[in-house]
Amino acid sequence: MASNQDKDDFFYPHYPYRGEVKPENVLFNANLQEFAQEVSYICNLETSGKIKPEQAYRKIRELWKKLKFSKQELKIGENLFNQEFDNNGEGETDND
Repeated sequence: MASNQDKDDFFYPHYPYRGEVKPENVLFNANLQEFAQEVSYICNLETSGKIKPEQAYRKIRELWKKLKFSKQELKIGENLFNQEFDNNGEGETDND
């Protein structure tokens, strides 16, 4: 008989992160994998007629908003170094 860990690995597969190892990147990757897994479930439910297309759309849109919020909160894709300096690169900010 399969263990609970084997079942979890089968139903919720996660793959190792191979990008730039920073806490926010690893966390966003986990959120992204969870998003993909849930979208897959919703698509399968809609395909089998268990939920209506409109309901599937609303659920996926809600998941997308959560993922987008996660990206914003983790500041994924933002270059924080450039935000600290003005265009001259002299290290002065508008507050000086």
